[in-house]
Amino acid sequence: MSAIWYECKVKYRKLDENGVQKVVSEPYLVDALSFTEAESRINTEMAAFVSEEFKIVNIKVANFAEIHHFENSDRWFKSKVSLLAYDEESGKERKTSFYLLIQANDVKEAFDNTMQVMQNTMGEFTIPAIAESPIIDVFHFFKGEEVLEEELVS
Repeated sequence: MSAIWYECKVKYRKLDENGVQKVVSEPYLVDALSFTEAESRINTEMAAFVSEEFKIVNIKVANFAEIHHFENSDRWFKSKVSLLAYDEESGKERKTSFYLLIQANDVKEAFDNTMQVMQNTMGEFTIPAIAESPIIDVFHFFKGEEVLEEELVS
């Protein structure tokens, strides 16, 4: 079963770069099976990072097909990828678009990382848009992924 990603907006007090406390509302991504589980997971994850009170102000289903982490990268970018397919019946070219969340340091690196992710794609594709995402962090549900990581190391 593939993960359903939920974007959770959390409001809390945070120290800015000048040392002043400021109320911020920041989006985080969690994978979960339902809105209820997403709320529970973001509560657990945020409790580890935020010492004061926080409030979950919004939860919505995110429209990312895949999430890709890259080491030494600190920002998230939303890459729109369009697959091109030729419809033999109508004789026309069809585009099917989806979004990837790619970790990178800048737009050029996000493009390069998107190309790396898509390199084994059999069909033609284009990348019509890449934009920096406001997502602060991504929290995976680790059940079963520990085994996958062990297999990759072996």
